[in-house]
Amino acid sequence: MFRGSIKVFALSLGLVSSSTIAWGQNGHRVIGELAQGYLTPATSSHIQLILGDDTLAEVSTWPDEMRSDSAHFWKKQSGKWHYINIDKPEHMHRHSNPAISNKEEVKHILDGINFTTNVLKNSSSDIKDKQFALKFLVHLVGDAHQPFHAGRAEDLGGNKIDVEFFGKSTNLHKVFDTELVEYQKLSFTEFTRFITTSDKQLIANYLNSTPSDWLLESNKIAEDIYESNETEISWGYIYKHTPTIKIRLQQGGYRLAGLLNQIFDKNSKPLVNALANK
Repeated sequence: MFRGSIKVFALSLGLVSSSTIAWGQNGHRVIGELAQGYLTPATSSHIQLILGDDTLAEVSTWPDEMRSDSAHFWKKQSGKWHYINIDKPEHMHRHSNPAISNKEEVKHILDGINFTTNVLKNSSSDIKDKQFALKFLVHLVGDAHQPFHAGRAEDLGGNKIDVEFFGKSTNLHKVFDTELVEYQKLSFTEFTRFITTSDKQLIANYLNSTPSDWLLESNKIAEDIYESNETEISWGYIYKHTPTIKIRLQQGGYRLAGLLNQIFDKNSKPLVNALANK
């Protein structure tokens, strides 16, 4: 095993590395692109009012790009929005604050998803707040499906675990957010086409979940990878773990569409018509 049991504590902001970015650009864009195709007309209209001509794929990387901004929020506060550390999976509900309405109270990714969702549901929110919330929400749903954004605090979600990827030095976090995605040699639109499914029951199963569930799934996957203790990554590792990457991107895309439809379309019901008909 890489390390001992999971510990829950907030990482000091000074320890949050820029390498905690999830999925890299392509992975986030895949999730945004997949979701875009399953928005209902009502949802699409609302989103266009907020984003203009920008697509979900285009804004999906915005919170990572803003880390170079000199504002205090982006330098000192935004990092903790991207991840969560869990002591025991059965205690996950203790981390949830569905009613959170103050940006300053966001402690982790689950708070971030709840906060941005609440801003978008609030008819009193101004356009700038909605733009911030929508761009961040698209990104956070993606982050929630990257296993090591619900990993262990002591190794910064795999960032401190050194591995070799076909002889190149990297870390475990980066392998899952970038290397395994980029190894497919696909554009984000190609990748999206490859993982799109017509299996309505599978999609319904994906939608029958909450953000807490998504993070618990990620934590379980991360723990399994920790336990395998593989540090020399080559063909066998690619074969073993690429299906997981594809499933997580697929789940992220459909769940993002379902969540946005529930926010913006009053006729959208979970598992019934939360997605646009295809």
